Amino acid sequence: MLKYFSADWIFPVASAPVKNGAVAVRPDGEIVGILTEEEIANLGQDIIKNKGAIVPGFINAHCHLELSHMLGQIPEQTGLVEFVQSIIKSRQGDAEQIKAAMYDADQKMFENGIVAVGDISNQVFSKEIKENSNIHYHTFIEAMGFNPERAAAIMDYVKEIKQDFEPLPASIVPHAPYSVSPELFERIREEAAKDNALISVHNQETNNENAFFENKTGGFLELYKFLGLDISFFEPTNKTSLQSWLPYIKEQKTLLVHNTVSSKADITFAKAQNPNLYWCLCPQANLYIENALPDVGLLINEKVKITLGTDSLASNHQLNILSEMITLQQHKQVDFEKLLSWATINGAEFLAVDQQLGTIEAGKKPGLNLIQLSADFIIESDQVRKLI
Repeated sequence: MLKYFSADWIFPVASAPVKNGAVAVRPDGEIVGILTEEEIANLGQDIIKNKGAIVPGFINAHCHLELSHMLGQIPEQTGLVEFVQSIIKSRQGDAEQIKAAMYDADQKMFENGIVAVGDISNQVFSKEIKENSNIHYHTFIEAMGFNPERAAAIMDYVKEIKQDFEPLPASIVPHAPYSVSPELFERIREEAAKDNALISVHNQETNNENAFFENKTGGFLELYKFLGLDISFFEPTNKTSLQSWLPYIKEQKTLLVHNTVSSKADITFAKAQNPNLYWCLCPQANLYIENALPDVGLLINEKVKITLGTDSLASNHQLNILSEMITLQQHKQVDFEKLLSWATINGAEFLAVDQQLGTIEAGKKPGLNLIQLSADFIIESDQVRKLI
């Protein structure tokens, strides 16, 4: 027997919004179709109408579930270099506490209407949570190593972690340009090319990153000193970070995460270099760490594909995609329907789950969220009511 979920607005994402419509759903969550107000009247049965808007389940394209136990441990607005040092100093902890924090974070994401997550992992701790979750996870196993002589050993290590995650979907990815050597980038690309795997990389989160590649200056020199790394072998490229590392990836489907200081020249270069790029925004983490936001208007004008992420509870107060949308609506005045496409279909496309998730269409099982909007489509609350 079909269930009908009605609201002031239905936002299918793949088609125009329907006022006073309803979504017909099978018991297993499969969408049968969207009814207009007139079609609802012709059904001849009472359907409870919800106040608000029905939207598809959200996609969190970038998260670090492993860091969930670090909620509230790192001060805000320290800058990325100090933030990274704090992560290194503080990420270890009691295994049971870490696991409990991950379970709690997973449940909170589910309650916040998130149906799929691109999750960064450095070990296999999160496998049990992901196996038992109602959320679809694609795990990005980070490879890190700036010394080119270590590239082969690092790849062997992360390949073992990827094997440990089987049969869950996972791929090996670079952490960030400042932590991955060209040799390691090439090995990651070769591995990804074998399976046409997804790649995710932290990109241009701070001006220090560009300064390091352009002329070997800036705060990352302090980070390498803190880590005890000799980087005398490194020669600056005289290019921005993005323009230095992106050619190593070639045409693999790649998620660029953060992009806080990406310029028009960077975006133009990236579009010409790789047609399979997605640009992930994690605005609340950007404000938490650097107190800065990407040039969202520029990204929109350049017509790049944008997704949304939460980053981790080490750099955020919650894992809530609707809250990220509110931040962008308040700070950057982004149109709601645009934000919704970033939070749903674009993330689903990147994670290759758009056959089931991302839009309210017949045959899909995207999940349905009820949210509250003002008359002019301003998000009024970050509270999500999951309908299915």
